[in-house]
Amino acid sequence: MLAIRIVVGDIVMDAELLDTRTARAISAVLPIEAKPHEWGDEFYFEIPVRIPLDETATKDVRVGDIGYWPPGNALAIFFGPTPMSSGPEPVPASEVNLVGKIMGDATVLRKARGARNIRIEKK
Repeated sequence: MLAIRIVVGDIVMDAELLDTRTARAISAVLPIEAKPHEWGDEFYFEIPVRIPLDETATKDVRVGDIGYWPPGNALAIFFGPTPMSSGPEPVPASEVNLVGKIMGDATVLRKARGARNIRIEKK
């Protein structure tokens, strides 16, 4: 596990990256800064990593999960329902590689809607 920090507007959250090939590739390019896109209660943004689906690939994600979405070369941070959800849990547009987890209450990220910048850095 690698401790990271997510900064969106005034919100700073601690998170951990898993010990997987995809998470290690993401760790190698930190820090990352980007303009986040919103899809329901999900921030996603392109990162300089190109990896296909791996053994962690799933559509079964939870609030607080961090995934890598290969079709968009994007990191996705799930903090509530997405447009594909039928309940309180997020549902990604398609499978993501699970790469990490937010420590604490990820729903706080709702307060960062409309943010112009997101930063992911090693802690």
